[in-house]
Amino acid sequence: MFKRAMTKFYELTPIKLGCEVRGINLQSESRPEVIQQIKKDVTNHRILVFKDQGVISGKRHVEISQWFGELESTFYKHPKSPHPDVFRVSNDSREGCTGVGRTGWHIDGSFQQEPFCYSLYHIVSVPREGNTVFAPLTELIESLDDEKRTRWERLWMCSDRRTGPVHPLIYPHPITGKKVLCFHLGMTSDYIWDRGTPEERVATEKEFNAITEEIHNEFVKDNGKIQYSHKWQEGDFIISDNLAVGHEASPQTQLSRELVGLRVMHRTTVKGTNRPKK
Repeated sequence: MFKRAMTKFYELTPIKLGCEVRGINLQSESRPEVIQQIKKDVTNHRILVFKDQGVISGKRHVEISQWFGELESTFYKHPKSPHPDVFRVSNDSREGCTGVGRTGWHIDGSFQQEPFCYSLYHIVSVPREGNTVFAPLTELIESLDDEKRTRWERLWMCSDRRTGPVHPLIYPHPITGKKVLCFHLGMTSDYIWDRGTPEERVATEKEFNAITEEIHNEFVKDNGKIQYSHKWQEGDFIISDNLAVGHEASPQTQLSRELVGLRVMHRTTVKGTNRPKK
């Protein structure tokens, strides 16, 4: 891991996964050369946590997201969402969509033909508890023993057995070429073995349950050693390479407003441009 470093435009400090970024104001930044540096650093570090950004408006959140491509909004629109392309989540149904992010480890948009390229998160109201937890997909794959990795390489995931796309579980990231996962442990209807070969078959229910548990266990083994649990602070704005990191909301995100205070988070997702391929 590199030490704290200065680009021409801001300071990067390494954290367990990704970097904290200071010395830049996302409220007003628009220089093309700075945007290019941010995009490069997101690819290199996978997660950038921009600190001390205040409260970024929905309109500005969307503008920042558009640096990375066209937005794609596939979620429920809460009446208090500040923009049609901003997903507003909360621990109070009057303030945002509740029960979000607790269906299992996942990337965003695995149900799309081209999963989302980037996810951008901004905390608007910070509770006393309620972390978002991330994990690096390439390192997880590289840590598998040979037998397990060989089995995973044979698997394809289906988000809906009737109409959803079918994606390889392991595939090369479209920019870096590093191996990553296309997965959602709470939104997978089937796994397929050896797709496109004479041995192709749908996993049995017993196999399905075992595969899902096996993937989950890789994220939580050794007391979640591979995880980075982000404790939100006022003014945090995160840009993540959605295809390179898995994530899940911690159980504490579901605690009531009365117990931990109001939680409000805004999220946007950038439309994918590449279908996962072997």
